[in-house]
Amino acid sequence: MTTTPSLMHKIPFLLLIVLMTIMGFVTPARAFQDSCLLRFQVKGYTGGKVKLIGVYADQNYIADSAMMDAEGRFEIRSKSMMKPGYFYVILPDYTNFHMMLDREQHISMITEKADLIGAMQVKGSVDNELLYESLKLQKIHDARIDSLNNIKKANEGNAEIQKQVEAGFQKINDERKSQVQSFVSKYPNAFFTKFKVAGQNPDLVDVRDAKGEPDRAAQLQYFKAQFWDNVDLSDARLIYTPVIVNKLNKYIVDFTMQQPDSIIHWADIIIRKSMVNPEMFQFVSNYIALKYQPTKTKVMDGEAVYVHIIDKYFTKENAYWLDSAELGKLRKKAWEMQASLLNKKGPDVISTDPYGQTKSIYGSKKPYVIVFMFDPKCDHCREETPKLHKFFQEWKDKVDIFAIALNTNQKDWTEFIDKYQVRDWTHVFDPTNKSIYAKYWVDITPEMYVLNPDRKIIGKNLKTEQLQIVINRDMGKED
Repeated sequence: MTTTPSLMHKIPFLLLIVLMTIMGFVTPARAFQDSCLLRFQVKGYTGGKVKLIGVYADQNYIADSAMMDAEGRFEIRSKSMMKPGYFYVILPDYTNFHMMLDREQHISMITEKADLIGAMQVKGSVDNELLYESLKLQKIHDARIDSLNNIKKANEGNAEIQKQVEAGFQKINDERKSQVQSFVSKYPNAFFTKFKVAGQNPDLVDVRDAKGEPDRAAQLQYFKAQFWDNVDLSDARLIYTPVIVNKLNKYIVDFTMQQPDSIIHWADIIIRKSMVNPEMFQFVSNYIALKYQPTKTKVMDGEAVYVHIIDKYFTKENAYWLDSAELGKLRKKAWEMQASLLNKKGPDVISTDPYGQTKSIYGSKKPYVIVFMFDPKCDHCREETPKLHKFFQEWKDKVDIFAIALNTNQKDWTEFIDKYQVRDWTHVFDPTNKSIYAKYWVDITPEMYVLNPDRKIIGKNLKTEQLQIVINRDMGKED
């Protein structure tokens, strides 16, 4: 039995693709783009090695490399598509130009050494056409801004010229906004449009106080409340550009008081927003937590931010990138740190002194207790101990030193006490560490905590020269 071939079988393959394109099944630019082919020419170069550098937040990585020929031509090829993101092409003399990759990865870019931005011609990539349209306008604006700043500086006392200069700055700002809006109107789904829109800051709201003066604090609150409105946090491609990390640093560091409660408040807002995309959530939560992890932060009790994020967000349901052992280790560390956070009541430590007597922090009758944790073999401990003893001699009516020896033995411990003549302190040592476990967190010795008359922790991670400031402040005195 024979069958009559269908019409579809009779259509040549290439014609079939054309028909499918017309009918909307595929688009010409993307019909076969399961590979990457980037062709470049930078006229004015005569050879050398070129590197393609990818971006991951504030980190860069080598994505590929190529050799440039005598005409300045080079290619980057891959059998599979590269991960979308922002890239830098590093030329033989270490100058560079920018590019973006998304689904269009068969691209031609031709420019000139003398004017990498102005001479750039792009084929095969809407994202890079938009990128260079933006960069070319930025180049024009940068020149105008320099000129306006020079005029402003040279005419500081001339109100009329200053007004004209401000009008010039406003015109530049309006032109930038107009260009961004044109990208949104014409190419709303382009990767570059998402990137460009994400980088825009909200306009300042004109908020006035009761006297009619600008209320800067209220302005900042409105600004921060709107800061992420135009960022598509569901789009994980943005992690592979500088925009997310730049906004995070401004939001968490530049615009937020570096005090744990404030940081935690604003961190919660952006972390919750980021949960719309698992990869974005992973990046945002990790980035903020790591910024305030022990030994990495200079913020007083910045560890409170770290503990909060681990405890609230690094759960079995949310932290999909961690196996159970890794997650358990992180959560255990956060739990061990919780008891010694600022403004909490300092845990009591009951242990043994050099004479075999039991001593405790709460047994001290002095208003203030400095918990000093040290290792007798630690160079920094040896350096800090004489300073702390001098402070103690001046403050011993109000202060007790509760010194906890770590990582040592009876002989080295007692020799240290005698060498630095600090037997007027309260000393304890527990070889098992059971008496201090999960009480006062220490990453690097020496570590100092200050407890006030209510035995609340009012200072930590301190140097001797900071003790007087912390205690005076608690007593209501000027620093």
